[in-house]
Amino acid sequence: MKGRAIRLAAATAAACMILGATPALAQSANADLLLKLKEKGILSDEEYQQLMVRDQAQAAPAQPAPQAAAAALDDKKIVRMSDSGVGFEMAGVTLKFSGSVNGFYVHDSGDKSTANTTVAGGLATVGNNSSSVRNGLLPGFLKVDVTTKQAGWDIGAHFGLYPGINSVTGVGGANSGGNPTALGTSGIDFRQTYLTFGKPNIGEFKIGRDIGLFGSEAILNDITLLSSGTPAGNAAPSNTTLGRIGIGYIYTDFQPQITYTTPKLGGFQASFGVFQPLTTIGSGEINGTPGFQAKLVYDFKAGGVAGHLWVSGITQKHDGVGGFPSYTGNAIDVGAKFSVAGFTALGYYYTGSGVGTTGLFLLSTAANGRKRDSDGFYGQATYTIGKFTLGGSYGESRLDLAPGEINPILVRKNSSWVGQARYGLTSWVTLLGEYVHTKAEAQGINQATSNAAAAGAILFF
Repeated sequence: MKGRAIRLAAATAAACMILGATPALAQSANADLLLKLKEKGILSDEEYQQLMVRDQAQAAPAQPAPQAAAAALDDKKIVRMSDSGVGFEMAGVTLKFSGSVNGFYVHDSGDKSTANTTVAGGLATVGNNSSSVRNGLLPGFLKVDVTTKQAGWDIGAHFGLYPGINSVTGVGGANSGGNPTALGTSGIDFRQTYLTFGKPNIGEFKIGRDIGLFGSEAILNDITLLSSGTPAGNAAPSNTTLGRIGIGYIYTDFQPQITYTTPKLGGFQASFGVFQPLTTIGSGEINGTPGFQAKLVYDFKAGGVAGHLWVSGITQKHDGVGGFPSYTGNAIDVGAKFSVAGFTALGYYYTGSGVGTTGLFLLSTAANGRKRDSDGFYGQATYTIGKFTLGGSYGESRLDLAPGEINPILVRKNSSWVGQARYGLTSWVTLLGEYVHTKAEAQGINQATSNAAAAGAILFF
């Protein structure tokens, strides 16, 4: 036993003498020396193995702690994955991409065109049957968000491009009339260009072009946002269908604005802003004051029930032109959405005076400049089990004649029934099928109906 200890000490001392060389050279020399000592019988097999293990452990370079290794690098040159979405973070700046692509086969069958089916402002198809391969209510989109923190402020630049898959005429912009002929090209609708800055305890300020406040919750919670809804212009499709726009709510639109949103306080969050004044469609008015919009949202959970409630409003003064009087358009909407155990139900209602129907300030006044009142609603329900979702909705948009107005072919009501089935193929891709019955009724006896079927897919990332 004493002899074995002496041999191990001698071998170890010899190895230590060699360790004065570079680590790689020392490890190689030690291995050679220990092997020769074993071959000469000075070391047993067991002693040789013990010394080799000890030698390799001493020669292994020390590994710095993860924190020390990270600190040794220039943090501004490190690229990290973003916490969510598709993107990355570098030098304190996060670049994130999100987007969507969709396409549907749509067949639309409407009443034949006769004197009795003429409804000015009606949204039911009138004329021959048509087939198309087109976008749904959403075109495609690619959104780019660049965010960072500077001087304690959360800063962001946001850009949203919305290209369609169908060719357009180009007369009037990206969402101009469809042009299904050879050598055509689709339109790119650059809907979003805005900056944000804020703090968690202060709220967020937004300056630029983005979705409005009034009516925004109506379209963002509509099941036809994922699909087609009422096709409109199916024979020569443009970038989008109508969905339920003008058949349950007025389109919120994307508008230039300066908007402030509060922090969330007990489930409540408010937004209000100053907006580019919109002209009455078909008018050459020049407005001297901006538009104003506001929205209040409340989210809660109670047991297994989740709720989302909202109210929003719009007001804007329109200056008279060509001898017509000035008028102020006002509208308010309310909505509620409840979810429990795969079942979701939603109810929505709006009412206004001088805001029109389908689009903001479209058909909002009579020929003499007097205001028309309007209102509308929609209700919908969905049930999800596994990857399947079944949904249905009904909605109406109604327009009244102005005081003293006589116009029997002006639309009085647009309405539709929607039945929808969805299947979540993957976390990105959803397959959809839909049936829509649309009806347009005039102030007089005229009316028109149409039926549409759609099938396709939508992808979000």
